[in-house]
Amino acid sequence: MRAVADIGFYDRSVLRDTFLVTLAKSQEEKRLLSDCFDVFFDHPELSQPLADDDSSASSNPEEASESGQAESATGAPSAGLGQLAQTLLSQDRAEMEAAIANAANAASLSDIRFFTQRGVFSSRILDLLGIQQLRDDLEQLAQTNPSEAERLAAATEALRENVRDRVSQALLLYGREETENLRNEILKNAPLSQLDRRQADQMRTLIRTMARRLRERYSRPRKRQRRGHLDVRRTIRRNAAWGGVPFLTTWKRRHRDKPKIVAICDVSGSVAKVSDFFLLLIYSLNEVVSDVRSFAFSGHLVEVSDILDSKSPEAAMADIMSLVGLGSSDYGKSLADFEAQWMRHVTPQTTVIVLGDARTNNLNPRADILRRISERSKRVVWLNPEGRMIWGMGDSEMPRYATYCSVVRQCSTARQLERAISDIVASYQ
Repeated sequence: MRAVADIGFYDRSVLRDTFLVTLAKSQEEKRLLSDCFDVFFDHPELSQPLADDDSSASSNPEEASESGQAESATGAPSAGLGQLAQTLLSQDRAEMEAAIANAANAASLSDIRFFTQRGVFSSRILDLLGIQQLRDDLEQLAQTNPSEAERLAAATEALRENVRDRVSQALLLYGREETENLRNEILKNAPLSQLDRRQADQMRTLIRTMARRLRERYSRPRKRQRRGHLDVRRTIRRNAAWGGVPFLTTWKRRHRDKPKIVAICDVSGSVAKVSDFFLLLIYSLNEVVSDVRSFAFSGHLVEVSDILDSKSPEAAMADIMSLVGLGSSDYGKSLADFEAQWMRHVTPQTTVIVLGDARTNNLNPRADILRRISERSKRVVWLNPEGRMIWGMGDSEMPRYATYCSVVRQCSTARQLERAISDIVASYQ
């Protein structure tokens, strides 16, 4: 506000730059603030009825005479008309703009949030302008002065268009956040495997937002709080120099394990879309959990931690899919690969997360390996994108694998995936 007081608000380009300098803290905030500024000050131009076009003049003397009489009537609207009709016929743009703005404020247009409210607010503004009196004036003029009634009818249609434009502009300004929130709520509860390409792009943005929220929640530095249970022995030892008088206190601190996560993700054709979002979420959690190792498999298992660390999410997902993705899943061989090469990295502080539908294509599931992983690790969490009703049907070995898992969850939507990852990270706090 002090900056605005110094530079004034007459030059909008300077005002916008002032806001960008004083308010925005990142390039993304500058883009959003610039867009919001432009929408706020971009008032729709008042459209004029086609009947007022100069090209309507005719070379016929008699028609020109009639046109001249109509033009003379333009400057002096018929007596007895309402205020709105007189304003429209006089073509006073400033007065009409002020009337629409006042009606919009009286109708609380800034409360609009959803596109379904456009008709309601348009009708409310027109009622406040006096649309009913305008209809009565049109009926009266249709009987007494048809030419002027035609002009007023064209001006009325232009008025409706102007009000619709004003409402649409307000919806763009005030309803964007609610619209995005509604879209995100729908996306969060939509099956990940059924998203189209446009929705998949929106979901990637939503997954990044989820990851950022998890980072902000769990990555805050823990403050040493001077409360809890007093450690009597350490307090006495610390104050020995003062004869045991407890000038300095020592408090018992809860020991927290250093978290380790091993993520094993099925990227076969049946779960490829879900695994894409899962790996993206794991990719974004490095600031929360320092030790994360990621693996992907379909027919065989490979470690993809370096790919996720060195490349952008989109490029990493493409490389992983080209490396092992979209094939037929072989859980038994993949678990055997993990046991042979990476089992030594599993410790009592490790949480092993498996994302997959547990469909082994009737091959050996090697559940005995998962049992040994469970015995060495802190816990095994299995996230299955399929519905619980079909676990165990066909070639699904989910019931057998579930025996050796600490947690088994259905994760077919982004909301379920976020809750599962949040619970895992929260357990280390």
